[in-house]
Amino acid sequence: MTETTTLPASVVLNEMIMAQVVSRLVHLAATLKLADHLADGPRSADELASVTATHARSLHRVMRTMASLGLFTEDPEHRFSLRPLGAALRSSEPSYATALILGGELLTRSFDNMLHSVQTGEPGFDKSYDVPLFDWLATHPVEAALFSRTMVGFHGAEPAAVAAAYDFSGLGTIVDVGGATGNLLATILASHAGPRGILYDLPHVVAGAPPLLQQRGVEDRITIEGGSFFERVPSGGDAYILSHVIHDWDEEKCQTILGHCRRAMKSDGRVLLVEMVLPAGDTPHPGKMLDMVMLTIPGGQERTEAEYAELFGKAGLRLTRVVPTASPVSVVEAVPA
Repeated sequence: MTETTTLPASVVLNEMIMAQVVSRLVHLAATLKLADHLADGPRSADELASVTATHARSLHRVMRTMASLGLFTEDPEHRFSLRPLGAALRSSEPSYATALILGGELLTRSFDNMLHSVQTGEPGFDKSYDVPLFDWLATHPVEAALFSRTMVGFHGAEPAAVAAAYDFSGLGTIVDVGGATGNLLATILASHAGPRGILYDLPHVVAGAPPLLQQRGVEDRITIEGGSFFERVPSGGDAYILSHVIHDWDEEKCQTILGHCRRAMKSDGRVLLVEMVLPAGDTPHPGKMLDMVMLTIPGGQERTEAEYAELFGKAGLRLTRVVPTASPVSVVEAVPA
């Protein structure tokens, strides 16, 4: 759209409404592993139908629509090939998991109950699945593994941006609270030679960390501890970094997590939240869309700088600065009040 072009409101609204079709198509492409099937070269819908157990004519209609979105390209012989956008949906890529999780039932069933979330403040996920998100994931290991890969893919540009934007070099011990398999902590330590790390998350989560830490060459600088941040966090850290942890939880649980960090940290320690800090007013920001996901699925929220300051204050902490990065997230720093 150019500056001189103004579309009628109805047209803009129609585009917004139909956006869900795009999400479902990307999910379908991942479900059928179309990118994997096209990795070795062009194939027709007839050829693909035989390996995907689909109806050839219907599959062709779907794929020409996907081609119009830039996932594939169709040649004069009606064979489809991968474009770079479609290649990112190969099952070896993080976006594959993102398409399955955020394009699938976990999100759509939750958003079917978005009205319930707005009326009650309770997650739509809980109403749809009769259990909170993280309790459900604990009993669904396949989906939990995909969810972990989704977080890596969805926030893929952030670790390097955080490591570059914030000076970690003077820190002794960095405790990554809720750090999953250590992607962020490994990136920080690989960029700063001085600090050591403690990776802390639920036992079944950190069990998958050693291969990643070995691949990054930082396994000898990181201690892995299993536990729940609702019960305790490792003591004596110079910095407690929480990446997309606080935004998952309601106010009471956030105070529990931050309270444990406040009591465990050194007197001159700091808490570092890696989150999308929302701009005030009408300014667009990806965090505002993510806030709708937080409202509807885990029951947490994204916040403005003022809201983070208020949250810290209740936990005996004082917000000192917000450090922007080259990605949508910032590092929100707090010290003991």
